[in-house]
Amino acid sequence: MNPGDRVRVERAGVTNEGVLMPSSTPEHLVLKLEGGYNVGIDRDDADVEVLESDVYEVGEADDGSGEDDDGDESASAVEFDDDLPTVALISTGGTIASTVDYRTGAVTAQFDAEDVLRAVPDLAGRANYRGRVVANILSENMEPSIWQELAEAVHEEIENGADGVVVMHGTDTMQYSASALAFMLDTPVPVVFTGSQRSADRPSSDNVMNAVCAVEAAKADCAEVLVCMHGSESDDACALHRGTRVRKNHTSRRDAFETVGARPLGEVDYESETVSFRREYRERGEADLAVAPALAGDVELVKFTPGMDPAAWEYLDGKDGVVVEGTGLGHVHTDLVPRIGELVDDGTTVAMTSQCLEGRVCDRVYDTGRDLLDAGVVEAGDTLPGTAKVKLMWALANLDDPAEAMGRSLAGELQEQSRPWT
Repeated sequence: MNPGDRVRVERAGVTNEGVLMPSSTPEHLVLKLEGGYNVGIDRDDADVEVLESDVYEVGEADDGSGEDDDGDESASAVEFDDDLPTVALISTGGTIASTVDYRTGAVTAQFDAEDVLRAVPDLAGRANYRGRVVANILSENMEPSIWQELAEAVHEEIENGADGVVVMHGTDTMQYSASALAFMLDTPVPVVFTGSQRSADRPSSDNVMNAVCAVEAAKADCAEVLVCMHGSESDDACALHRGTRVRKNHTSRRDAFETVGARPLGEVDYESETVSFRREYRERGEADLAVAPALAGDVELVKFTPGMDPAAWEYLDGKDGVVVEGTGLGHVHTDLVPRIGELVDDGTTVAMTSQCLEGRVCDRVYDTGRDLLDAGVVEAGDTLPGTAKVKLMWALANLDDPAEAMGRSLAGELQEQSRPWT
């Protein structure tokens, strides 16, 4: 009896039938019922009958050659089919890879990549899968060091022949991780982030559709870092967002993610399983594989609010870089301009972004903006504030002139024009 088996469990006069799921405690069996809910059953005195064995045969990492992958215990694969493309599934944790802890009743990150395959049978037959775990955390615990490990892992999977990569990630900080990989990687194949807003034990979970659509996107032609999540509250299509232009704009809706300043780059129709794009993109095979994972860790993102005390910015002394989330066209209180000038004089790169969700900064319109430019602030155009922080971390570690780079697009993060769209 293994996770993924369809079983019938009888205990205390009650019969339940469903798919056996991984359990966070050895004292419980966890079944996914036909209605979508999970149920926990005490193992004591439970009579279990296996109705159908798991369709997946999990083994060591396999690239189709029959040879092991250097004995890497964190990597694994399902049975190989020469007629299918190979998609690497990389898990970092999050709700898509979570289960209910039956000790506390809370949702925790528990699954590795193979557990996701068992939990989403619809993935079968779409690709060959190689799975590896880079982290097993909820995304609020994500760290830049894990971005670096993730970039190296993706690079390695592509180098070993993966035709596409799906990164399973918690939604709360997915936009930061997607941005990081977009700057760190030159990829000849799609790298697709996906997750779920609602855990697998809920009937309204979005994990199945998001995972299926992400795999389809990983087999498609757009060789960029993408985010694949529900495009609406219905189970009709997933939107494909460029990793540097996406933002999570709702706490709980299934269609929480939006491309800021434009329509999503493309979509995956769930029923027809077709992938389509509406704007130009980097095609499969166009870029040579390369990775540049170095980051400057001492970069802060600061949000200006009315009434801020200039003394509160003293902790920024000595930082490598600061991204300011200013008002409107990119402003702060006049009293803060000298403080920012001191930072620039001490060698800190200071980039300006806007709190507005649409449009770009322009510090040439008002006196305050011109004073900021005179103080040495660089404009980041319409780059999203979170993306700008990640970009500055990368630029400081990899480019000769990071300040100049903040004013031009490196990975689609800065659009040529900001204009209304329908």
